[in-house]
Amino acid sequence: MADEADIAAVAELLGRAPQAHFDVVVRDDTGAPLVIRNAPLLFDGTPMPTRYWLVGDEERARIGRLESTGAIDRAEAEIGEDVIAEAHDRYAAERDAAIPADHTGPRPSGGVGGTRRGIKCFHAHWAWHLAGGDDPVGRWIEAELARQGGPVDAPVLAAIDCGTNSTRLLVARGTGAAKEPLARVNTITRLGRGVDAAGKLEPEAIARTIEVLRDYRRIIDEHGAERIRVTATSAARDASNRDEFFDAAEQVLGVRPELITGEAEAELSFRGATAELDPADGPFLVVDIGGGSTEFIVGTEDVEGSMSIDIGCVRFFEQYVESDPPAPEELHACISVTEAWMEDVVRELPQARSAKTFVGLAGTITTMAAVELGLQEWDRDAIHHFRFERAAIEDVFRTLVTESLADRMHNPGLEPDRADVIVAGACILVAIIRWLGVEECLVSESDILDGLVDSLA
Repeated sequence: MADEADIAAVAELLGRAPQAHFDVVVRDDTGAPLVIRNAPLLFDGTPMPTRYWLVGDEERARIGRLESTGAIDRAEAEIGEDVIAEAHDRYAAERDAAIPADHTGPRPSGGVGGTRRGIKCFHAHWAWHLAGGDDPVGRWIEAELARQGGPVDAPVLAAIDCGTNSTRLLVARGTGAAKEPLARVNTITRLGRGVDAAGKLEPEAIARTIEVLRDYRRIIDEHGAERIRVTATSAARDASNRDEFFDAAEQVLGVRPELITGEAEAELSFRGATAELDPADGPFLVVDIGGGSTEFIVGTEDVEGSMSIDIGCVRFFEQYVESDPPAPEELHACISVTEAWMEDVVRELPQARSAKTFVGLAGTITTMAAVELGLQEWDRDAIHHFRFERAAIEDVFRTLVTESLADRMHNPGLEPDRADVIVAGACILVAIIRWLGVEECLVSESDILDGLVDSLA
């Protein structure tokens, strides 16, 4: 029978007081309850069909994500109805054996989760399996989690990218295509505001970013990340006072940001963006339009060539866009300067023209995709690997650059804090696809952050 400490811990995990006697049968590495075994009757005599309950927050969330992929239908098809039915019978027999012999009231019915056929939910099956039950569904879940999210005991890793426009966090279990994201957060901090003109980071920009990093440290601690990698890119490369920011960040995070080159940024972006892609769809041209720089990377399974150039949505917005809505000559400046850079890109990376798949990363491209999709709320699954056709890119471009800032902010999918610089970013994207003759962009939400996490393996 559970003691007072376990009862309090389970009540906190469930968000309510337990309604039946129970034992803790599986604990996590810290000793906290992970699976409980319920009495077959509640305190008031109501039948309790679920013998084993998964109570760990992280484990419940992980199973919920697996269910959201349609995995229950796959499991039923692969395991077979008769095999699952036999498991229900074994579960019911074990539960019913615990009913007091003199009980004359209602009795629990059904098998795992109270159902007799098929799979009602994965949580009860996974709990029974973890408790040592002979459950083919639990074994199927174990194998699926290992395939999708790495081993159950894979390390939790964290990466932070301090960019010119956004500061972003990824916490994940495992690495590569099988990694399981536990937290993915993007915050527009404008660390690079004014850097192009002044050559240094503004005190306000540093303070904004440090506050966000303080929140990220809390999230990292909540998930118990074993290793952390923090990088700073274009804005920090251009800033004479970057050590002031690095010192403050190190105090908050306990890890000093790494100043990485444009080439290293390209390598990490490629690694993150292509981990889930089929090499048969290569060679890939990965384009990462950032706030202060844009990376071009060509390769199939490994980087075959890369180039980083000093064009980005914040840099161009500050240099060329003054009017609201933007004047035609300002848009022309953004596009023509990008085209001039593209001559250098094609000369250095001639294979960019012949790449089979164009993969687009970062906020400009994902935001334009969200606008095309009309997303009222950010939906990573809808955006990730969305095939953004050239005609649709041009349509979104025309919409964004012809509106005033006040009107532009009302576009579904467009964050208000990005509504100004998106104009310059959209100019960069259309200039690139026009120059290269790209007909479709494969939008990727996996990028440098994923590459950073993978580098910690």
